[in-house]
Amino acid sequence: MGAPAVHSGWGSPSSGRSLGISGSPPLTLLSEPEQGVPPVTDSPEDLQTVATQLEHGHGPVGIDTERASGIRYGNRAFLVQLKREGAGIVLIDSEALPVLSSLNAALHGVEWILHAATQDLGCLAEKGMRPDALFDTELAARLLNFERFGLASLTEEIMGVTLAKEHSAVDWSTRPLPHEWLAYAALDVEVLGHLRTELADRLRSSGKWEYAQQEFDHLLSFTPPVHDEPWRRTHGLGRVKTARGLGRVRAMWALRDDLGEERDIAPSRILPDRAMIALAVESVKSERDLKRQFSRMDSEDAGEFFRVIKAADRLPDSFMPPVRNTPRVKRADRMTSKQRLEHMKPAIAQIAKELDMPHDLVVTPRYVKRLASLTTIGDESDIADFLRDQGARPWQIELVTEPLAKAAHASGS
Repeated sequence: MGAPAVHSGWGSPSSGRSLGISGSPPLTLLSEPEQGVPPVTDSPEDLQTVATQLEHGHGPVGIDTERASGIRYGNRAFLVQLKREGAGIVLIDSEALPVLSSLNAALHGVEWILHAATQDLGCLAEKGMRPDALFDTELAARLLNFERFGLASLTEEIMGVTLAKEHSAVDWSTRPLPHEWLAYAALDVEVLGHLRTELADRLRSSGKWEYAQQEFDHLLSFTPPVHDEPWRRTHGLGRVKTARGLGRVRAMWALRDDLGEERDIAPSRILPDRAMIALAVESVKSERDLKRQFSRMDSEDAGEFFRVIKAADRLPDSFMPPVRNTPRVKRADRMTSKQRLEHMKPAIAQIAKELDMPHDLVVTPRYVKRLASLTTIGDESDIADFLRDQGARPWQIELVTEPLAKAAHASGS
């Protein structure tokens, strides 16, 4: 297999070797946008200039962000990329410019094109940017039942070009950002407009355009989930079987989060989940026990974590979190729920097959599971009301209400 051909832009290839895939036309590797990599906008004056530039463009705007997840604390954007016809590509240092409300005003009423919108909407909202309309290329591809729906995969299948992804996990808080990183970031918005056009055509021809519109409208109200007990999301928590052990996890998680925010470091770099779980279930007699679990921990941090573990151990039992986060279900109710679910799942699978889309897009699986667990299901009207309250879209409710009612009846409930 040969190496990918290198293009300066997908519309104007330069010389290079092709990626030879049997039975497929050769792919082209994009190295830079067609019009080159613009300078990074990092001053209020330049921000106003590019905002005017984007305001006077035409059509939708492609938007993407680069974060430093797993490196820095939180999920904030360190670089915001935009492209609009007639305006070109804009790269914004969103650390130097933490408030982008002027840019949001310039794009009032303009459709945003995003890939995997839920990854970007939260950190853009933190900067004062919220869309009035959007098109999610990943969600569109899933509605069309693409086997692979990552951005690079879609550009390969739809545009016949490929994007290098080796910079996807770099530390985007680095300053100055290397040219090759900026080229990578710019290319992510370079292709969005073309993908949007092609995917929209396919959604219309497949009869799924209205479904997509409802899904995109639903995304406009997306906010990142807020968990009442975020420490319970610690990976491997199922290994902790006692309330006392959970108390240790809770205490360590809180300290780790405080230190991460104070130092602007991802908390997992201070103490990984696996080490935290081990410390929750094992005997901890000294600070050395902590360093055995995570050798990179310095002595000061080891002392801090040892103190919070011992403080958690001294708390009375009544202060310990419950081992189960949800109340136990009576056995008869569990059996009824299981029987319902066994009938409901094939009904949803059949709809998915007929529509040629993943079953989890037909209706969110947890909605069906919650429905199955109700004491009384009720009739179709009751099911429709329940799904609406859960957040299902009208197109989903219309398609699944009758099959779910029949499935519940067939289960004997």
